[in-house]
Amino acid sequence: MTKPILYSLRQCPYAIRARLGLRLAEQDVEIRDISLKDKPIEMMAVTSKGTVPLLVLNNGDYIDESLNIMIWALNQHDPQNILLADSSHLFTDMINLIARNDCKYIAALEHYKADIRYHNQNITIYRNLCRSFLDDLEDRLNKHRFFMGDNPSLADYAILPFIRQFSHVERQWFRHAPYPRLQAWLEMHYQDPIFSQIMKKYPRWQSSNTSTSYPHETA
Repeated sequence: MTKPILYSLRQCPYAIRARLGLRLAEQDVEIRDISLKDKPIEMMAVTSKGTVPLLVLNNGDYIDESLNIMIWALNQHDPQNILLADSSHLFTDMINLIARNDCKYIAALEHYKADIRYHNQNITIYRNLCRSFLDDLEDRLNKHRFFMGDNPSLADYAILPFIRQFSHVERQWFRHAPYPRLQAWLEMHYQDPIFSQIMKKYPRWQSSNTSTSYPHETA
């Protein structure tokens, strides 16, 4: 049977998020790592949106939002209970935390990155807007190992790529920032074999390429 196809970009945080969801759900897909400067016609024929990640399902339907890809995959198979199926009282808090990340934190992060890149004067303003979210995460990690408890949840993996991105904006600042728990949480994910698997580098996909299975390795 034909595998679902994932159009991806290695360093894009949204694509990282999608690959994490698929890996955690042990979903076997064909991965196509592309360049946004030269989008393949096969991808554009599915949707003119032209963004990654894009998951094309066997029936021709597609999912072009990273969080929806995660949820779709984990609804098929969730061996680690990432969706907290047995903890409905935590589910709403988890979804609200991800929404804060997606609606407020990422917007501030984009401004913060731009201010650093263009040497603007608003660096502290947008860094502090990001920090209001990081403060909440640090507080959660003071209470338990992960954002929702002592086991990882969808919130940890959905937010991870964007904390990683923040830590790269001013590496020296982040290294000395008052976030010891968050720094340790980030390092713990980096040391997890799953992270190295989803960050594996693939040759840029072109129409003439043979298919590449993902996950390429299993834990």
